[in-house]
Amino acid sequence: MAANRRLLVSAMVCATAIAGLSACSKSDSGNGGSGAAKEPTATASSKPADPFKGLSADQIADKGIETTKGATSLRMAGRVKTDGDLMDVDFAVDDKGTCTGTMGTDGATAELLQTDDVMYMKGNEKFWTSMGKEEGSSGEEAAGIAEMLKGRWMKIPADEGPGEMCDLKGMVSDMDDDKSERTGMTKGPDAEVNGVPAAVVVKKKADGETIEMYVAKEGKPYLLKVHVVGGDEPGTMVFSDYDKPVKAVAPPADEVVDMEKLQGLGDQGAGAA
Repeated sequence: MAANRRLLVSAMVCATAIAGLSACSKSDSGNGGSGAAKEPTATASSKPADPFKGLSADQIADKGIETTKGATSLRMAGRVKTDGDLMDVDFAVDDKGTCTGTMGTDGATAELLQTDDVMYMKGNEKFWTSMGKEEGSSGEEAAGIAEMLKGRWMKIPADEGPGEMCDLKGMVSDMDDDKSERTGMTKGPDAEVNGVPAAVVVKKKADGETIEMYVAKEGKPYLLKVHVVGGDEPGTMVFSDYDKPVKAVAPPADEVVDMEKLQGLGDQGAGAA
């Protein structure tokens, strides 16, 4: 049974699109008040130095990607359109393979966690029913799957669960797969992302797609947001909680359904028939 595949693959699209998908943030452009001219020295000294002074938009984008690649953990949250569906993702992952979060589309939602190299998923009724139907099950069979997994976690077989989703190092290394996505960028007005000042760089593509990347101007220059307008997969992704611990606790054994064992039982029954 691979009822988990579609949602996981769709969420993986969000996760691995870090280099070309982030969020648009309105800028509060307060560039000096009416009293600034009276105390020019004090005003100038109160402004922090621009960490990106002298860098081109392409170089700022490169710096954001390179710094993000060195993170030990991060959280991503947002919405992206993939395969025609709106996918919501809120997911935290670290470089030790621990991850936890939620994802869903059109009311079909699921929690997912991985700890000690074991992945678990807990979906709502609509999730399991729709996944069952997409895998070719009849309406009755899909309903049976949903009932069996109601309020329970599915232990995902190692050969079916996309381990890459909880592989932070592999995930961020994909940022450099297509550097052309951040070539020929221009600088936009600075903005704030969750209270953190950010430089904004923009790439307008020939096909009408526009990519906006927000890079932190305080602390480490991590990527904070990416926003895509137009194209096949528009959406917003926000990145936060860099280098913070990711806590994931395996669910109690009596709340877990081991699909690998159930598959084995099903295969034995089919053989006996």
